[in-house]
Amino acid sequence: MTGSFTLAYVPGVTPGKWAGVWQERLPETPLTLVQVTIAEAAFRVRSGEADAALLRLPGDREDLHAIPLYTETTVVVFPKDHEFAAADELSLEDLAGHVLWQPLDDSLGWDELPGQAPVERPETTADAIQIVAAGVGMLVVPQSLARLHHRKDLKYVPLTDAPQSRVALSFPIRDENPDLVEHLIGIVRGRSVNSTRGPAPEQAKQAKQKQAPKQQQRRGPAPAQKKQPAKRAKPRRGR
Repeated sequence: MTGSFTLAYVPGVTPGKWAGVWQERLPETPLTLVQVTIAEAAFRVRSGEADAALLRLPGDREDLHAIPLYTETTVVVFPKDHEFAAADELSLEDLAGHVLWQPLDDSLGWDELPGQAPVERPETTADAIQIVAAGVGMLVVPQSLARLHHRKDLKYVPLTDAPQSRVALSFPIRDENPDLVEHLIGIVRGRSVNSTRGPAPEQAKQAKQKQAPKQQQRRGPAPAQKKQPAKRAKPRRGR
């Protein structure tokens, strides 16, 4: 299968392993990875700039399929010298009275933001991290984003009752290259090469043909063994 495929992905998502499997299964079809912001991920797919995207739900799903892959743990980020420094986990109730930043690229579906409302919303998660590191307020994000923006002067712990972000594979409802999308779905879901999401039957047939000579050698008739002469019985001694 030839052609090419462009996969967009949002910060915190790591598609490297899947890209490696793609290269093994479809070496003649280059896979291009493009990191995009949360705000532009869906647009890139709808506009045709990307064939599919790894993005976060909830989010913009107009005219797009979205196959959820996994759900991330939600964490709260704060300075290491904060009063919560000894905590192993926190709840939304613990955040009451504290300033909680909500950047414009926030990917959590809040019904109501806990804590004190900040005077403004930082443009990005990276900007909010800088503010928290300066000792002002806290930030709630998916764990992968806390790892991505990790700093030695910050700590994060799970927030047990907060909304969660789901990572999904998204592609157009009217897809023009469904075969490649089917291949990608099989890869991200961990399906084997022989599954229904794996290579087309013709490719599987060619792979078997390459192995056929070796199999024929192993299954050939065994070499004839030299027949041993029968042993003569010893004469019985009379009484």
